[in-house]
Amino acid sequence: MAMTEKLAHLKELLREMDGAVVAFSSGVDSTFLLRVAHEVLGERVIAATIRSHTFPKRELDEAVAFCRAEGVRHEVIDSEELDIPGFAENPPDRCYHCKRELFSKLLAFAYANGLAAVLEGSNLDDDGDYRPGRRAIKELGIRSPLHEAGLSKAEIRALSREMGLPTSDKPSFACLASRFPYGERITAGALERVERAEQWLLDAGLGLKQLRVRSHGDLARIEVPRDAIPRLAARAAEIAAALKELGFSYVALDLLGYRTGSMNETLPEASSRRGPWASD
Repeated sequence: MAMTEKLAHLKELLREMDGAVVAFSSGVDSTFLLRVAHEVLGERVIAATIRSHTFPKRELDEAVAFCRAEGVRHEVIDSEELDIPGFAENPPDRCYHCKRELFSKLLAFAYANGLAAVLEGSNLDDDGDYRPGRRAIKELGIRSPLHEAGLSKAEIRALSREMGLPTSDKPSFACLASRFPYGERITAGALERVERAEQWLLDAGLGLKQLRVRSHGDLARIEVPRDAIPRLAARAAEIAAALKELGFSYVALDLLGYRTGSMNETLPEASSRRGPWASD
């Protein structure tokens, strides 16, 4: 099916709904979904963004600004994943517990506003790898219209460019909890430390758009695209000093570079390929 046909199919899927809440993170997929849903359903769409320790302030600010510019009703819903039983201990199915809790809140919000559907932005490229959060989404009956329409990430980016969306070339993002190896307890302080470290690197004039600071206890493991590794190596002392100031004892640069789901590399191969859908 051609990309334009998939877009038409997406609009048909949305048109069949009386209205919906869009889980809006300000990322590439949810921004595209929100734009199309608002175009099709108008005022019968509400964007909802979860505010918590795992969601960087910069992403929340972008979500608020986009909805204001688009004239979309936007609700910020406070939640705290660290209070979810089984989350802070960071088991391999952490995302299941998180998604179950957060999307249950979005369902309750949708029903309270007379809307029957909650939509999220997964696409075809999310198939594969280890994604326990998808199980919660299926259990709760959350709709994934981009996936249903057969849209890939590249197609979503291409359509976003045609629509003039500011996120067409935005790097992929995952919640800050994905920066911790399974089994390492997640705390509010540790999440804040990772967020501040990533923000420092983004603001340091290194030309970075995509990066992760993976937290291994007192060690920060920095993942950036391979072509950016020499730039960081040239400023190694400065970067190490800045991250140590934030509370890390050791700072390492991952020579394999940025890759999606690197924390899943420690899982047994059969489990990590069981899919569908994984944390970044």
